[in-house]
Amino acid sequence: MLTIRPYRAEDREACLVLFNGNMPRFFDESEREGFVAWLDDQALRLPYLVIERDDRIVACGGHAVQPDGSSVAMCWGMVGNALHGQGLGRALTEARLAAARATPGVRRVVLDTGPHTHSFYARFGFKTVKVTPDGYAPGMDRWDMELKLD
Repeated sequence: MLTIRPYRAEDREACLVLFNGNMPRFFDESEREGFVAWLDDQALRLPYLVIERDDRIVACGGHAVQPDGSSVAMCWGMVGNALHGQGLGRALTEARLAAARATPGVRRVVLDTGPHTHSFYARFGFKTVKVTPDGYAPGMDRWDMELKLD
Protein backbone atom coordinates (compact mmCIF):
# COMPACT_ATOMS: atom_id res chain seq x y z
CA MET A 1 0.00 0.00 0.00
CA LEU A 2 1.21 3.51 -0.84
CA THR A 3 1.06 6.32 1.66
CA ILE A 4 1.63 9.89 0.50
CA ARG A 5 2.45 12.19 3.38
CA PRO A 6 4.32 15.40 4.20
CA TYR A 7 8.10 15.25 4.52
CA ARG A 8 9.53 15.11 8.04
CA ALA A 9 13.08 15.87 9.17
CA GLU A 10 13.72 12.18 9.81
CA ASP A 11 13.08 11.51 6.08
CA ARG A 12 16.24 13.39 5.06
CA GLU A 13 18.57 10.41 4.72
CA ALA A 14 16.01 8.33 2.81
CA CYS A 15 15.53 11.20 0.35
CA LEU A 16 19.29 11.47 -0.10
CA VAL A 17 19.42 7.74 -0.83
CA LEU A 18 16.82 8.31 -3.57
CA PHE A 19 18.88 11.16 -5.00
CA ASN A 20 22.14 9.19 -4.89
CA GLY A 21 20.49 6.23 -6.61
CA ASN A 22 19.40 8.46 -9.48
CA MET A 23 22.90 9.73 -10.24
CA PRO A 24 24.29 10.09 -12.83
CA ARG A 25 21.40 9.43 -15.23
CA PHE A 26 18.75 11.72 -13.71
CA PHE A 27 20.83 14.03 -11.53
CA ASP A 28 24.38 15.25 -11.84
CA GLU A 29 26.62 14.95 -8.80
CA SER A 30 27.01 18.75 -8.86
CA GLU A 31 23.29 19.05 -7.98
CA ARG A 32 23.57 17.05 -4.75
CA GLU A 33 24.79 19.97 -2.65
CA GLY A 34 21.79 22.04 -3.78
CA PHE A 35 19.39 19.23 -2.89
CA VAL A 36 20.95 18.82 0.56
CA ALA A 37 20.68 22.57 1.17
CA TRP A 38 17.08 22.55 -0.06
CA LEU A 39 16.13 19.68 2.25
CA ASP A 40 17.75 21.44 5.19
CA ASP A 41 16.26 24.87 4.48
CA GLN A 42 13.05 24.47 2.46
CA ALA A 43 11.56 20.99 2.69
CA LEU A 44 9.95 21.55 6.09
CA ARG A 45 8.63 25.00 5.14
CA LEU A 46 7.19 24.26 1.70
CA PRO A 47 4.86 21.47 0.63
CA TYR A 48 7.22 18.51 0.15
CA LEU A 49 5.82 15.00 0.01
CA VAL A 50 7.18 11.51 0.40
CA ILE A 51 5.65 8.26 -0.76
CA GLU A 52 6.03 5.28 1.52
CA ARG A 53 5.56 1.69 0.46
CA ASP A 54 6.02 -1.06 3.03
CA ASP A 55 7.35 1.50 5.54
CA ARG A 56 10.08 2.59 3.13
CA ILE A 57 10.34 5.95 1.38
CA VAL A 58 10.27 5.26 -2.35
CA ALA A 59 9.66 8.74 -3.80
CA CYS A 60 9.72 12.41 -2.84
CA GLY A 61 8.86 15.75 -4.40
CA GLY A 62 7.22 19.05 -3.67
CA HIS A 63 6.08 22.37 -5.00
CA ALA A 64 6.40 26.04 -4.17
CA VAL A 65 4.09 28.94 -4.94
CA GLN A 66 6.09 31.53 -6.85
CA PRO A 67 6.26 35.20 -5.80
CA ASP A 68 3.71 36.19 -8.48
CA GLY A 69 1.12 34.02 -6.70
CA SER A 70 -0.17 32.63 -9.99
CA SER A 71 2.48 29.96 -10.57
CA VAL A 72 3.62 26.88 -8.71
CA ALA A 73 7.06 25.38 -9.34
CA MET A 74 7.63 21.66 -8.91
CA CYS A 75 10.63 21.01 -6.66
CA TRP A 76 13.03 18.07 -6.49
CA GLY A 77 10.81 15.18 -7.57
CA MET A 78 12.33 11.69 -7.69
CA VAL A 79 11.53 8.00 -7.44
CA GLY A 80 13.89 5.24 -6.32
CA ASN A 81 15.91 4.29 -9.38
CA ALA A 82 15.03 0.58 -9.21
CA LEU A 83 11.33 1.48 -8.88
CA HIS A 84 10.80 3.50 -12.06
CA GLY A 85 7.86 2.38 -14.16
CA GLN A 86 5.73 1.23 -11.22
CA GLY A 87 3.38 4.23 -11.08
CA LEU A 88 5.14 5.99 -8.21
CA GLY A 89 6.11 9.00 -10.30
CA ARG A 90 2.55 9.26 -11.58
CA ALA A 91 1.17 9.14 -8.02
CA LEU A 92 3.65 11.78 -6.87
CA THR A 93 2.95 14.06 -9.83
CA GLU A 94 -0.81 13.70 -9.47
CA ALA A 95 -0.58 14.60 -5.77
CA ARG A 96 1.51 17.68 -6.50
CA LEU A 97 -0.78 18.79 -9.33
CA ALA A 98 -3.84 18.34 -7.11
CA ALA A 99 -2.21 20.54 -4.48
CA ALA A 100 -1.38 23.18 -7.11
CA ARG A 101 -4.95 23.17 -8.41
CA ALA A 102 -6.25 23.58 -4.86
CA THR A 103 -4.09 26.67 -4.28
CA PRO A 104 -6.16 29.85 -4.77
CA GLY A 105 -4.93 32.04 -7.62
CA VAL A 106 -2.61 29.48 -9.20
CA ARG A 107 -3.04 29.29 -12.97
CA ARG A 108 0.07 27.41 -14.07
CA VAL A 109 2.67 24.90 -12.93
CA VAL A 110 6.29 25.16 -14.02
CA LEU A 111 9.20 22.78 -13.71
CA ASP A 112 12.64 22.10 -15.00
CA THR A 113 13.70 18.57 -15.77
CA GLY A 114 16.26 16.57 -17.68
CA PRO A 115 16.41 14.72 -20.97
CA HIS A 116 15.17 11.42 -19.54
CA THR A 117 12.02 12.78 -17.86
CA HIS A 118 10.60 15.54 -20.04
CA SER A 119 8.43 13.06 -21.95
CA PHE A 120 7.02 11.76 -18.63
CA TYR A 121 5.78 15.27 -17.76
CA ALA A 122 4.48 15.81 -21.30
CA ARG A 123 1.98 13.00 -20.64
CA PHE A 124 0.43 15.24 -17.96
CA GLY A 125 0.05 18.07 -20.46
CA PHE A 126 3.27 19.97 -19.73
CA LYS A 127 4.65 21.85 -22.73
CA THR A 128 8.32 22.56 -23.32
CA VAL A 129 9.06 26.28 -23.25
CA LYS A 130 12.86 26.12 -23.44
CA VAL A 131 15.69 23.61 -23.74
CA THR A 132 19.10 24.67 -22.44
CA PRO A 133 21.94 22.49 -23.72
CA ASP A 134 24.19 21.39 -20.84
CA GLY A 135 21.82 23.28 -18.53
CA TYR A 136 22.53 21.04 -15.54
CA ALA A 137 25.96 19.70 -16.43
CA PRO A 138 27.95 18.80 -19.53
CA GLY A 139 25.80 16.40 -21.52
CA MET A 140 22.72 16.96 -19.33
CA ASP A 141 20.28 19.37 -20.97
CA ARG A 142 17.66 21.27 -18.98
CA TRP A 143 14.03 21.27 -20.14
CA ASP A 144 11.83 24.09 -18.83
CA MET A 145 8.17 23.12 -19.03
CA GLU A 146 4.80 24.54 -18.04
CA LEU A 147 1.25 23.36 -17.59
CA LYS A 148 -1.55 25.89 -17.80
CA LEU A 149 -4.36 25.16 -15.37
CA ASP A 150 -7.83 26.01 -16.66
